[in-house]
Amino acid sequence: MSQLEEKGPQGSTRNPAASNKKSKGFTDDERAAMKARAKELKAEERASLDRAAGERDLLEKIAEMAEPDRTMATRLHKIILTAAPDLSPKTWYGMPAYARDGKIVCFFQTAQKFNSRYATLGFNDSAHLDEGNMWPASYALLKLTAADEERISALVKKAVN
Repeated sequence: MSQLEEKGPQGSTRNPAASNKKSKGFTDDERAAMKARAKELKAEERASLDRAAGERDLLEKIAEMAEPDRTMATRLHKIILTAAPDLSPKTWYGMPAYARDGKIVCFFQTAQKFNSRYATLGFNDSAHLDEGNMWPASYALLKLTAADEERISALVKKAVN
């Protein structure tokens, strides 16, 4: 046994230097996101969350957002449901999200969520955005122009086809 190692409980060998390091663990924002997701899963279990309840939860989350994210999320909600009316609105880790057959296709993450300088429109692996061996799966959003809205609409349509 080296000088750094010593016998721990029940005869196991441990390195005391390693145990002195503090784990950074999860940030407050990450813990809040996990708690939000646990709450969402419980709600889904209890009530087999229907589309209306999911949309109500999503709109409540949007209403809680600070500007300019609230306006952007409201506009994205309309764009996404117009482009893909069969997607089910819901929340996912406390974020507005849109699912098909229970799988999240796309989601909106506010800039404030993780103290970022931009909001994000993200697509999960259930979105059919494949272009060769590499393609974007999320997009930074500072504001929405008419051209951006058209591009988002096209991306959502492609994601669900």
